[in-house]
Amino acid sequence: MSIVLYWHPMSSASPVASALAELGVAHERVKVDIRTGEQRRPEFLALNPNGKVPTLTVDGAPMFETLAIQLWLGERFGVERGLWPAAGTPERLQAMSWCAWAYVSYGAALSRRYMAAEGEGPRRDAIQAQIALDDMDALLAVLDGHLASREWLLGAAYSLADLVVGSVLGYSAYLGAPVGSHPRVQAWLSRVQARPAMQGDV
Repeated sequence: MSIVLYWHPMSSASPVASALAELGVAHERVKVDIRTGEQRRPEFLALNPNGKVPTLTVDGAPMFETLAIQLWLGERFGVERGLWPAAGTPERLQAMSWCAWAYVSYGAALSRRYMAAEGEGPRRDAIQAQIALDDMDALLAVLDGHLASREWLLGAAYSLADLVVGSVLGYSAYLGAPVGSHPRVQAWLSRVQARPAMQGDV
């Protein structure tokens, strides 16, 4: 199987690079310089019409969207490596739920916060930025409660779900999300970020 990751350092492709490293999946990396517009070249748009990284090709067939790639990696490689729950188990249901929670529920609030706080012109709105921050705080409280009875998202063992969710929360903390106000989330995130696969310029 030939796997190619089209990526750029310190971008949305970083969680996929970390997942590939965590899973020990052999792959080729092709750097797409998003600062100079390489993602808008016709040959790249043929792989990902959105013109964004990450993009992954599997035996030449492309897929895009960080969450979709990570879920595929979990199913294809994670189960056999003990880093993703098998299909038909309660843990698989939880893994799918928390990964979607990170990118959809929490991710929506994060996007609103970013646009209202960092956007230009009419997009910048201090009131909406605070509302989004409050929504993120409430969601972090939900995760904090979940972690009250377990060390990792799915129980006693680390999984790719921790990497997926931790990548989103780590980015949000960098943007000012109140992760530190939730001790269990903060401690869990520190454990996730200490994984060797999360280190370095990925």
